[in-house]
Amino acid sequence: MNKIPFPVAIDSSMRSSFVSCPRQFYWAHMRHQVPINPSVHLHAGGAFAKGLEVARIGYYFGGLSAKEAVGRGAVALTLAYGDFVPTDPYSGKTWDGMLGAYDAYFNQFPLETDPLRPVNTGANTGAVEFSFAIPIPGTKHPQTGDPILYTGRFDMLGEMDKQIFVVDEKTTSRLGASWAKQWDLRAQFTGYIWACHEYGYAAKGALIRGVSILKTGYGTAQAITYRPEWKIHAWMYSLRQDIDRMIRIWEETDATYSWWPQSLDSACTSYGECAYTTLCNSPTPDEWVPVHYREHVWSPVQLEQDSTNAEKVTA
Repeated sequence: MNKIPFPVAIDSSMRSSFVSCPRQFYWAHMRHQVPINPSVHLHAGGAFAKGLEVARIGYYFGGLSAKEAVGRGAVALTLAYGDFVPTDPYSGKTWDGMLGAYDAYFNQFPLETDPLRPVNTGANTGAVEFSFAIPIPGTKHPQTGDPILYTGRFDMLGEMDKQIFVVDEKTTSRLGASWAKQWDLRAQFTGYIWACHEYGYAAKGALIRGVSILKTGYGTAQAITYRPEWKIHAWMYSLRQDIDRMIRIWEETDATYSWWPQSLDSACTSYGECAYTTLCNSPTPDEWVPVHYREHVWSPVQLEQDSTNAEKVTA
């Protein structure tokens, strides 16, 4: 059996998947298998992000009024959500639930008065939906010998009070002090900030806006988290250690799943349930792959929404 190619690029979702459970990483990012029925959190979060993207581009770079831009964003959200039906009939992340969250966002942060603005990078859409692909220092791909790339995409590179921030929006079921604190060590944002520095943008930290979807309405919150240089260095050291371990496991295996370790811990039930518990509960998982999964190559730069780690949303 031919050896599965090692990824040429790593992003925050892939690293998080590997750290949570190498077996999960194998199925999602080596075998590129995703559930046939997508996660409501990922699907709804992607539609929400699309609506914000279209509204911002229309207002800041398309010459539209705020009302016109928000209207176009609502249409884009609707098209992105499509005819998806959540498997949980009580999920707040239905189409109308997400449209309500979208309205709540712009009621709290109106385009006309929002002090947060996209950085003008000279592109037609400025820094709305900022993507990157950067060689990771000290890494070497086991097949090509080239540096492994670190890739990603976030909602906006923004400026507020003469400071530059990575901007990310998240939908959630609850907000509060713990919601704001959870970002202080989140590798996702450290990687984004490092990438901005590599591109010459002096990002001080990340600004995260949340919208909670409640039975009785919606809530909003904003958190800012900073990244001093020592935190960025610590993140890079850990990232390289994780990649080295990925390569060691890959070099020791054939093309089968059995050599990729299982964590057999909280990762199995995080966010409800790991997408691959069906496979881990079977002695012959390959027989179940065509029944419950489809092949899809995750690409953060193209902003595809299929991933085992809901970076844009929290359950």
